[in-house]
Amino acid sequence: MSIELETPAVGGLEMVAARLAEWQVDGDAVQLHPGDLGWFWRFGPERTAAAVRTWARDGEILAVGMLDEADLLRVAIAPSAQQDDELAQRIAEDVADPARGVLVAGKVYLETPTDSRVRDLLFTAGWELDDPWQPLERELSEPVEDGGLQVELVTPESAAVRVAVQRASFDGSTFSDERWQAMADGTPYARARCLIGRDRAGEPVAAVTVWSAGKGRPGLIEPLGVHRLHRGHGYGRAMTLAAAAALRELGASRAQVITPCFNEGAVATYVSAGFTPLEVRRDQYRPS
Repeated sequence: MSIELETPAVGGLEMVAARLAEWQVDGDAVQLHPGDLGWFWRFGPERTAAAVRTWARDGEILAVGMLDEADLLRVAIAPSAQQDDELAQRIAEDVADPARGVLVAGKVYLETPTDSRVRDLLFTAGWELDDPWQPLERELSEPVEDGGLQVELVTPESAAVRVAVQRASFDGSTFSDERWQAMADGTPYARARCLIGRDRAGEPVAAVTVWSAGKGRPGLIEPLGVHRLHRGHGYGRAMTLAAAAALRELGASRAQVITPCFNEGAVATYVSAGFTPLEVRRDQYRPS
């Protein structure tokens, strides 16, 4: 086969991020975004590069995978290559064989574009559907209404506040000042923003990071959290509106987010902020 599988060096991550940005297209299914790569960058460039896999033909990257975990690979495929039989066959073979260094043995999970050819091949090979995820998006051609929070842009000087809200929003979070700085040093963060929301008393109650893929392309919200001591006051909706407004300022055509379907509260929050649910997404898994 002429398709080559590679793990990029740190210096190759800029090209990977650029390709992911090119593949974010209005009207197409939500898939792995440069912001996902940027959020992973909090672990440092070396670990980020080690988690990435690329599939290329004649030097042109056609698919990018990112290992969120050793048993979970998220794959984006160039829109023009999603029905490419040779590419699909190579990806299917690579994820099936632990010796190729993509996924480990045993039960593993794979996210690919919903209509991609590789999904058909994996179903034929015995892979099954996993739990559903709900993508949502809001079109950004018109200004976004003010949600009522005091919103400030995070700088290196205020990063500790951003980190504290993250840790108070997600149980088990390992975010830290050092990891915020690593993320901020990453290539994708050049087109990203971190925001803090404060209540009327000035207390930080919510935080979000938004990622642009370039002007006229969908942007990503990842992550958004509300401090556990300040929930139930509409701050999630307000912060979502602030995130959408920030993406509009960055030139994004629309704001996108994805959350597990079982998280009904999160889905309701995004809908209340003007987001529209899209077709439910389901990863595939290989039974152990």
